[in-house]
Amino acid sequence: MTHAHASRRWVLGLAAVASFMVALDTLVVSTALTTIRLDLGASAEQLEWTVNAYNLSFAVLLMTASALGDRYGRRRGFAFGLVVFSLASAACALAPGAGTLIAARAVQGAGAAFVMPLALALVGAAFPPERRGAAMGALQGLTGLSVASGPVIGGAIAQGVAWQWIFWINVPIGLLAVPFVLARVKEGFGSERALDLRGLGLVTGAALGVVWGLVRGNQAGWQSAEVVASLAAGLALLVAFVWWEARSRTPMLPLGLFRSRAFSAGNGGIFLTFAALFSAVFFLAQFLQTSLGYGPLGAGMRLLPWTATLFFVAPVAGALVDRYGERPFLAGGLALQALGLAWIALVASPGMSYVELVPALMLAGCGVSMALPSAQNAAVNAVPAGSIGKAAGANSTLRELGGVFGIAIAVAVFTGAGGYTSAQEFSDGFTAAMLVAAGLSLAGALAGLMLGGRRLSITQPLPEGSPS
Repeated sequence: MTHAHASRRWVLGLAAVASFMVALDTLVVSTALTTIRLDLGASAEQLEWTVNAYNLSFAVLLMTASALGDRYGRRRGFAFGLVVFSLASAACALAPGAGTLIAARAVQGAGAAFVMPLALALVGAAFPPERRGAAMGALQGLTGLSVASGPVIGGAIAQGVAWQWIFWINVPIGLLAVPFVLARVKEGFGSERALDLRGLGLVTGAALGVVWGLVRGNQAGWQSAEVVASLAAGLALLVAFVWWEARSRTPMLPLGLFRSRAFSAGNGGIFLTFAALFSAVFFLAQFLQTSLGYGPLGAGMRLLPWTATLFFVAPVAGALVDRYGERPFLAGGLALQALGLAWIALVASPGMSYVELVPALMLAGCGVSMALPSAQNAAVNAVPAGSIGKAAGANSTLRELGGVFGIAIAVAVFTGAGGYTSAQEFSDGFTAAMLVAAGLSLAGALAGLMLGGRRLSITQPLPEGSPS
C-alpha cells in the first residue's frame, strides 16, 4: 500500500467517524423526545427547540466554519470542531433542565458546523476527481449508518438505560479521534488565505435571521412582528452579502461558482432532499408511537427499512455516479423518494398494519440514498481544488437550512390539519405533512434535471464561474 493510498484511507475513515457522530445527533433524539419530556418536565415548545437548537447553530455557522478552516487550516478546524462537539455532548448529558439542554445542544451544533463541511473538504481534497465520487459515496454510506441507527439507538437508550447516554457515547469517540486527526491527516488550506470578515458577519446574520424566523414561525405566528422582522432582516442581510461578495477581492464564497449549472443544481437538490428527509423523519417516528402504539425502540427499529438503505445503496450509487454522471441519480432518486413518501401519506391510518409501510419506506430510502452522493459530488466536482472548502461549506449550509425549512413547513401544515388529541387527529396531520415532504422531494427531482450530462473531462476541474 502506497503512502498516498494509506493517507487517503485515514482521511476517509476519520471523516466518516466524525460525520457519523454529527449525523447521529440530528436524529438520535427523535425517538427519545417523550422520555426527555417526562424526565425534565419539558413543554412541547422546549422539545421542538431540543431538535432545532442543534440545527439552528449548525446551519448558521457552517459557512463561517468553512471560511475559518480555509484560512487557518482544515485539519486544525476539524479537530477543534470535534473537541467542541464532544464537550458539548457531555454538557447535554449533565443538563439538569430543558433550558440547559437546549443551550448545550446549540453549542453542540456549533462544533458540528466545523466537523461536517471540513470533513467533506478534507475528503474532496485527498481524492482525485476520478475517484472522488466513490469516496463521497463511501462517506455518505458510513454517515448513512448513523442516520439508520439514530432512531434505533435513541429509542433503545431512552427505553433501556437513560436518555443522557444518547450524548455520553459521543464523548470518548470524539476525544479519541482528535490525536489521530492531528497525526494522520495532512493540513490543507483554501486558495485564498485572507479572511473575509465582513462577508462572515453578513452571512452569519442572514442565516440567523432566516433560520430563526422559520423555527419561531409556528410558535410566535407567521404574521407576528418577531417572525416578519427576523425574516426581513435575514433576507436584507443576504442581499447585502451577495452585494459584498460580488465586490470583495477575497470573497468567502465566489459568486461565480453559481454560474456552474452543476454547482447550482447540486446545491438546490441537497436543500430540497434534506427538507423532505428531515420533515419525514420528524413525523414518522411520532406516527409509529402515537398512531400505531409502538415504544421508542420499536419505532426506531421499524424505521430501518427506510434509513438502512443509506448504508447499502449510497456507496454503490456514488461509484456509479463516476461512470454515468450525477443527473440520473439525483433526479431519479428524488423522484423515487417522492413516490415513497406520497405512498406512506395515502395509506397512513390509526391501527394500520406496519407491513403496509415497508415497501414505501424501502422505496423512499433507496431514492434518498441515490440522491445524496450525486448532489454532493455535483457541487464539489464543479469547482477548482482550492475552492472545495467553500463549496463544501455552501453545500452543508444549504443542507441544514433545508432540514430546518422542511420541519418548519411540515409542522405548520400538520398543525393546520391535525393535532395530538387523538390517534386519528394525529394521522390526519401526519398525512398532510408527508404530502408536503413528497412535494419537496419532487421539487428536488426537478432541480436535478437541471444538471448537465456526464462530464467527460472530469479530471480537469472547471474554472470558477464557468458553466458546466
